[in-house]
Amino acid sequence: MTAGEKAEQAITKRPNSYTPARTLLTLMGRRPGDGPQSPVWNHVMHWGTGAVLGALRGVWAVTGIRGGLANAHHTAVRLAFDQTLENGTGAGAPPPTWPRSEQLVDVAHKTVYSIVTGIAADRLIRPVLASRRGTVSH
Repeated sequence: MTAGEKAEQAITKRPNSYTPARTLLTLMGRRPGDGPQSPVWNHVMHWGTGAVLGALRGVWAVTGIRGGLANAHHTAVRLAFDQTLENGTGAGAPPPTWPRSEQLVDVAHKTVYSIVTGIAADRLIRPVLASRRGTVSH
């Protein structure tokens, strides 16, 4: 996801966002300003969130929640997780206030992340804990 974002930024000339860094610093009890933050904090937040939600997708794979539909659901979880933290800490603006182009870029990056993570999880993790309980939800 990080490589994809950097490639997209080189093409679109979109500046770095320091919202991930501000979110993490706020969660750590600090009070970051609105200006640029250390890129290290951005990377820690990106990679940390990616690892946590990648592990979730791995749990889904082992329990039989796999494939394209799982990837789509994972994208929604990734978007909701980021926005919950960013807005809950006051570090980010609500997505409906963003320009449409920024919304599309955010969804695109998180979709790529979820697809790649899902493909890896589904190929590397056997569904050994998949329920054989039936075919309906009740």
